[in-house]
Amino acid sequence: MASTVLQFRDVSVVRDGNSILDGVTWSVDSDERWVILGPNGAGKTTLLQIAAAGMHPTKGTADVLQESLGKTDVFELRPMIGFASTAMARKIPRNETVLDVVLTAAYSVMGRWNEEYEAVDLRRAQRVLKEWGLEGFAERRFGSLSDGEQKRVQIARSVMTDPELLLLDEPAASLDLGAREELVGLLGGYASSPSSPAIVMVTHHVEEIPNGFTHAMLLAHGGVVAAGPLDDALTSDTLTETFGIPIELSEASGRFVARAA
Repeated sequence: MASTVLQFRDVSVVRDGNSILDGVTWSVDSDERWVILGPNGAGKTTLLQIAAAGMHPTKGTADVLQESLGKTDVFELRPMIGFASTAMARKIPRNETVLDVVLTAAYSVMGRWNEEYEAVDLRRAQRVLKEWGLEGFAERRFGSLSDGEQKRVQIARSVMTDPELLLLDEPAASLDLGAREELVGLLGGYASSPSSPAIVMVTHHVEEIPNGFTHAMLLAHGGVVAAGPLDDALTSDTLTETFGIPIELSEASGRFVARAA
């Protein structure tokens, strides 16, 4: 039975007098896979930071995994959340082996030091590498990988601890067409599995929405333009309102394409 993993009630974030999020009310259930779309500055990354228990709202309430931010120990909450982003990738030591990048997620640290890992941790890390197309990469240095390979390593690390919520901030950004399609295919397989956690993915492009995603939220100027089941929330009209220019949306075999009308 699905449970609610995120519950935002009238969430606003104000920084230096500027409204970054404005009255966002939103909920995510454990069997849902959400994509968040919107122009630069719409508040997408801020929304994800609150969901990751990395930021408190200025106004309103945010419950993450049924714990209210501001009333719970976020250091106990964060290990139950998988999070992959470009900002986090910059913290990974370039000379770290791929296996250790994934393995160290068990202790929520970046960079292998003197931790001791059990055989079960090692087996899980190796299995996760295989699931994300990284078998044979275990001893490669993170800094020697292509952008696409690094993105897959980040996601493998984020699912290492079997999280209850997976957050992905622009996982396909900067990838070439081949690497993007490979990653989108892997994400689609993962999202389609009933054993996978709730997923929230931020992207700028509808072409990067994998199969298996069920819901969408469109943000503009910190507010919600549309939110709900994918076919209802993601339309030519809602994209036009979100991005401020006429946009036509088309779909084939569960994948989307958008272009200026």
